[in-house]
Amino acid sequence: MLRLSTYMRLLAADPPAIRPAGLAAGGGPVVIWNLIRRCNLRCRHCYSLSSDHDFSGELSTAEAFAVLEDLAGYKVPALILSGGEPLLRPDLFEIAAEARRHDFYLGLSTNGTLVDEATADRIAAAGFDYVGISLDGLSEAHDRFRRLDGAFEGALNGIRHCRARGIKVGLRFTLTRANAADLPEVLDLADSEGIEKIYLSHLNYAGRGGRNHDEDAWHALTRRAMDLVLHRAEADALAGRQRDWVTGNNDADAVYLLHWAATRYPHRVEALRKRLVAWGGNASGVAIANIDNRGVVHPDTMWWEHGLGNVRERPFSRIWSEADDSLMSGLRQRPRPVGGRCAGCAHLDICNGNTRTRAFRLTGDPWAEDPGCYLTDHEIGLAGPGRAVGGES
Repeated sequence: MLRLSTYMRLLAADPPAIRPAGLAAGGGPVVIWNLIRRCNLRCRHCYSLSSDHDFSGELSTAEAFAVLEDLAGYKVPALILSGGEPLLRPDLFEIAAEARRHDFYLGLSTNGTLVDEATADRIAAAGFDYVGISLDGLSEAHDRFRRLDGAFEGALNGIRHCRARGIKVGLRFTLTRANAADLPEVLDLADSEGIEKIYLSHLNYAGRGGRNHDEDAWHALTRRAMDLVLHRAEADALAGRQRDWVTGNNDADAVYLLHWAATRYPHRVEALRKRLVAWGGNASGVAIANIDNRGVVHPDTMWWEHGLGNVRERPFSRIWSEADDSLMSGLRQRPRPVGGRCAGCAHLDICNGNTRTRAFRLTGDPWAEDPGCYLTDHEIGLAGPGRAVGGES
């Protein structure tokens, strides 16, 4: 995840006195926890293949509390409660209260359709630091993605109910060819609704998103979307607005930001590059972890086919610290053992080889070059014409 607004303030406003915050030395990873797989929607790009029925074998309340105790002892700094749709879990607010007792930074990832006034009251009372709600286009596009008529209005009402209670809300937008044309108006909507965080997510090939990878945005389209987001983030920085702009699931965004900055803020490019190297790029298996609804630990949410162990059998802290299979060893290696264009990339120290799941899904090799990299050969320091994978230039 790239926090664009942090770097944009470095470029467009007075440079901050300290570098962007990272995990404290010795701290555990940020944990995204899929508490439940059931969901009232059946989204086309769902990584967890959720649907509207109960799934067996999910952790009990007592087991969830034991996991929280272990995560706290392991110094996990942040916990994102997700699903499925986490609001369908009857003990969600009990788990949230226990998490607050352990003083985690606490986020909630929801599709928003179940956030009525009463539920928004409970979310506010639970003390969530942040609620993320997706809008994958305007009404028609969003409803098509979510496979439910009225999903857009439900999500927008959920956003409004949270905003009315002073809850920090982020809008998530997953970019594909099918919805890219809606991005400018979605960002306009975020302006008019006073939304405090914008998260542009690139399509990752996992779950139903794996079956839909042919809908991934073409590289030229991705670049246009990034240009728009960078322009909006720059405008916020210049105006002194504190809204957060974030991108995820394509760490090549950091290198694209570096090239973008070179044409506008050449006097700050070297400082920006140092900070991006310090950020370190993709953190799957290192600073990001996932626990699924049955207690299986994964390198991140996009690696559900790769389990590291179950928290019912060993604590998360032991599973994470003792993980030594070939995938985890490679994810934790610097530089990662990537091939193809990634191996020769002059900016591997920035993006860290990206998410690795796209390469795995398309080739069976997690270390192959990332097919989602939209940078040209020239931009990544390779000899030859300025060509991006897929033929875009």
